[in-house]
Amino acid sequence: MTGTTFRNASAIAMSLAIAVMAVSPADARRGGSLGSRGSRTAVAPPATKTAPNQAPAVQRTATPTQAPAQNTASAPRPATNTPNRFGGLAKGLIGGLVAGGLLGMLLGNGFGALNGSGMLMALLQMALLGGLAWFAFRMFRRRPALAPAGGVASSSFSASPLTGASQGGFGAFVPPVAPSAPLSREIAITTSDQQSFERLLVEVQDAFGHEDYARLRVCTTPEIMSYLAEEMSQNATRGQRNEVSGTELLEAEVAEAWTEDGADYATIAMRYQSIDVMRDRNSGAVLTGDPDRPTVTTELWTFVRSGHGAWRLSAIQEA
Repeated sequence: MTGTTFRNASAIAMSLAIAVMAVSPADARRGGSLGSRGSRTAVAPPATKTAPNQAPAVQRTATPTQAPAQNTASAPRPATNTPNRFGGLAKGLIGGLVAGGLLGMLLGNGFGALNGSGMLMALLQMALLGGLAWFAFRMFRRRPALAPAGGVASSSFSASPLTGASQGGFGAFVPPVAPSAPLSREIAITTSDQQSFERLLVEVQDAFGHEDYARLRVCTTPEIMSYLAEEMSQNATRGQRNEVSGTELLEAEVAEAWTEDGADYATIAMRYQSIDVMRDRNSGAVLTGDPDRPTVTTELWTFVRSGHGAWRLSAIQEA
């Protein structure tokens, strides 16, 4: 009896779960993380108060993942105990010299030209032998001094303070500076930059909701443009249309901002609200979402600019 009751309860619970999943509106928004963040594409951006959860690294990107190159020219080389090429020969010659001199003195012949029979000559020969041996050992056993291996010159880049003025939804929180990527340095974000980020948020959302390809090309990089165009094309194939309107920035913080290879990057944690619904392209009926109630979304948007050009959206990450 108990087993039958348990099975009936389990079946009812599963039926309710399936029913809830069937009637619950699916998220009309795009999913995943896409785009490029320069050399930091494969690195997760630092967490902020706006986006406290650690966001994953960009998953869909055209930026190849490369292992950091090692500077083999300046890397310290292990010391090797390479024997002196003259070491064996020198020892043999000196050994022969010593043996020959001593044998000659014992036989009373000395060193040829220094031949003599008296004790004085023997002492002179021994002194000469000792001097030659000392000089030869000093010459042959002397090792060239190895210069210390030069390492990579370490220069610490001092990060410029990030602007935290309460302007355009940007909070006053200044996040800790993340470790700099190779060949990059931190930069400051101005109030004008913050206004550009907020404007681009609204522009991209509105252009996407109206399927305005021309406006999207101006606001985004070619890579992001290709991803958004693909999503709009898939919606059209299914006979749907993702409408986004009324975008309003609620809170934003600079997660990190840096420059590399002549381009500036800024990753911004954004919390915003918008009316996000999926409609049938023919009838206009709402398929998912609520046209009367805005939804709140938190994402990390990365912007890029070349030189003194305009900022453009280059990556979107879920937070």
